[in-house]
Amino acid sequence: MTEISFYHLQRWPLERALPKLLEKTLEAGKRAVVMAASDERVEYLNGFLWTYDPNSWLPHGGPREGQAEEQPVWLTTADENPNGAVFLFLTDGAASEKVADYERCFDLFDGNDATAVQAARERWKAFKEAGHELTYWQQTERGGWEQKA
Repeated sequence: MTEISFYHLQRWPLERALPKLLEKTLEAGKRAVVMAASDERVEYLNGFLWTYDPNSWLPHGGPREGQAEEQPVWLTTADENPNGAVFLFLTDGAASEKVADYERCFDLFDGNDATAVQAARERWKAFKEAGHELTYWQQTERGGWEQKA
């Protein structure tokens, strides 16, 4: 079964947490698919990941750039894996029917949004019933992550 890690974003927004997790993904030699809830959000993340830190380079692309097989990080709204990724990042409440096809799934949700928290609880329950291995990560005051469950 897939290891699914829920990341409860309370102190950092997605824009601060996602690049760090993707950097660690690439450092580990893994490929990733990042699913967002809308085409506009994919375009925003695409531009943001090029500019979030002037001292880093995070190679990625999406449907607009094409050549998915060459992209270590693929940004999409579709439930697809065209770059052969083993990590899946679910953002903005995006959902995948293909979680079991990945080695690991990261479910990042806004802990300051009651609707997002409730939706994450429902996904947790569904993933648990499906037999996946679940972990819950909460942000610490110093900007790191602490595993709570």
